[in-house]
Amino acid sequence: MSLTELTIAAAADGLRRGDFTAVALTEAHLAAIAAENPRLNAFITVTAEAALDRAAAADRALAAGTARPLAGIPLAIKDLFCTEGVRTTAGSRILGNFIPPYESTVTRRLLDDGAVFLGKANLDEFAMGSSNMTSAFGPVANPHRRRQDPDAVLVPGGSSGGSAAAVAAGLAMGATGTDTGGSIRQPASFCGIAGIKPSYGRCSRWGVVAFASSLDHPGPFARTVEDCAILLGSMAGHDPKDSTSADLPVPDYRTACRRGVKGLRIGVPREYRAEGMAGEIEALWAHGIARLREAGAEVVDVSLPHTKYGLATYYIIAPAEASSNLARYDGVRFGFRAAGGGDLRELYEHSRAEGFGAEVRRRILIGTYVLSAGYYDAYYLRAQKVRALIKRDFDEVFRGVDALLTPTAPSAAFGQGEKMDDPVTMYLNDVFTVPADLAGVPAMSVPAGVDADGLPLGLQVIGRGFDEATVFAVGAALEGMG
Repeated sequence: MSLTELTIAAAADGLRRGDFTAVALTEAHLAAIAAENPRLNAFITVTAEAALDRAAAADRALAAGTARPLAGIPLAIKDLFCTEGVRTTAGSRILGNFIPPYESTVTRRLLDDGAVFLGKANLDEFAMGSSNMTSAFGPVANPHRRRQDPDAVLVPGGSSGGSAAAVAAGLAMGATGTDTGGSIRQPASFCGIAGIKPSYGRCSRWGVVAFASSLDHPGPFARTVEDCAILLGSMAGHDPKDSTSADLPVPDYRTACRRGVKGLRIGVPREYRAEGMAGEIEALWAHGIARLREAGAEVVDVSLPHTKYGLATYYIIAPAEASSNLARYDGVRFGFRAAGGGDLRELYEHSRAEGFGAEVRRRILIGTYVLSAGYYDAYYLRAQKVRALIKRDFDEVFRGVDALLTPTAPSAAFGQGEKMDDPVTMYLNDVFTVPADLAGVPAMSVPAGVDADGLPLGLQVIGRGFDEATVFAVGAALEGMG
């Protein structure tokens, strides 16, 4: 097995045994990036020199017996996390030259635990998209191909498509992502890896470029459920710099992966049986249910009656918050500034028109509309009331079950450009993932099988708020079922 095929757990053990060095591990991943990134476009920025310096420091710590848990582990960082001294673009032209003078809390914690950052991963512009086709730095390609049409280039999912593709292709051992409406779980499903969106407030949002502040959830990608547990253990925790950060202890997630599911009650929400869902998705779901039963769990049917309103609610609240958050990009204080222009208003208009891509402009327009006088009550206020009902549905169902099992996405990865002409069809990719974001509860996509074309399919495990430990236990029980 090559160094780029190792799991984080196996690599950490090998480093401590002295089977290989952190420098060798990092060099192997940098070589893989050099070979594959021109095809995949998973990285916007590669920080090879800094990565090798950190790997050498990890080797010194390993030799001295002072190594931290992630010492020498090469990671990709979604280019939405501010990294001190390293360009952070959010996949947008408007931030194309922004170099933060500070480090996000999540990335600082990973660095403090010894991780090696390989570079910044590509994403849909400002995390707005389900395909990674909206980046100002070009689309990301899924490393997987259809058996019947191997020349077709598939999307990796979005918005964290660069992170997911990097992990799936062996360019990084793990990666950070953010999930606002499914942007960790859907790419994880499309790329055949694991990805978890923790509870809202479990990971600090400080230093993460904002999309929708009440919905943004930082979280990890990795090849295995256990590796995700290792990464989340480093990323999570209270942060006084983030007023929404929960002041709660962080459990031992890695141990939770080994506790099994015997005696747990798993709910299967009937509302997730979407009309037109592929038969292969239904069969995979049934297979997952059978596997959990065989492992000793009790599986019961449950109802989340307001799920059908989730997508419409999300696409009112998220654009509304985005239109407010993105008002700071005016061409004056930082970021892209358009050339020429007469007065200040023209500077704003030209900078935003040239700096933002079509999808971002579309969502700003939607958000500004639903917040405008005469429409605030009809749209935004009503959506917030429905969001409260969706949250109440989860609260009530979790009185009787320990976790929920659903599909992650309604299909496998689709081809680049196949759905770009119809934004509504593109938005439907989030139909299974959005409710957990609205409720703020943890949810994980676990690689669970493949379709007839050999493309990965994922199952989603949803848990009670701040009970990621049970999500990991159920995810570990499902892992490898394909």
